[in-house]
Amino acid sequence: MVWKWCVVILCGFAFGVASAAASTPCQGKISLMMATGNMAPAEEIARILNTHHVQATFFMANEKTIRGDSSLEPGWAEFWRARVAEGHAFGTHTWRHWYFRRDVGRDKVAYVSRSGETEELDQAGVCAELKRVDDAFFAMTGRHIDPLWSAPGGRTTARTLAFARACGYRYVQWTPAGFLGDELPSEQYPNQKLLDKALRSIRAGDILVMHLGIWSRQEPFYLILESLITGLQAKGLCFTTLGE
Repeated sequence: MVWKWCVVILCGFAFGVASAAASTPCQGKISLMMATGNMAPAEEIARILNTHHVQATFFMANEKTIRGDSSLEPGWAEFWRARVAEGHAFGTHTWRHWYFRRDVGRDKVAYVSRSGETEELDQAGVCAELKRVDDAFFAMTGRHIDPLWSAPGGRTTARTLAFARACGYRYVQWTPAGFLGDELPSEQYPNQKLLDKALRSIRAGDILVMHLGIWSRQEPFYLILESLITGLQAKGLCFTTLGE
């Protein structure tokens, strides 16, 4: 009987400690940009975010996935509906995930694929490239994306930014300390090195960026995501969406 009371007392103490920790005021806010990728770790990343009460801002492009489809095809509707239910924010990362390289002539921008294919887009073309993500996302979830966009590779131009503003999208870019490096070769940048750097350098106000799977990286970055989140939270940093 005494033992049972001890268990109750200890459990109550532990609950009190956890509640006190959960109610500790934020000492600073940071944001996590989560871009689409090959989607291999997408479900596990979502589980980690949910476990640690982290709301991210997902920037979506219609990218090829390990399932042989693309990330904004109807087969991913259940995944995206679950993220909506969890309260995350959402932005456009362009439909094709090409790169805005340069302004062309008086009223166009060069939009270039990884293989070098180039299209010259005017304002209507840029807006259509951004809005197509919203159309697909709304069809799957019944929710429009937030009026946010991020350029693949962080590459954009003055004219592209002006075009996007004209059709209602605010540009978002990660901060230097928030570049987590999940796109870098793991031979030169192993997870532990990236984790140490992030925990050492990230401060309040930083915007972090990572992806839902990178084809070229041998050591998947998501394996240290939980350690990154708990380490930053231990420093008094809390996560907020870019839509807030």
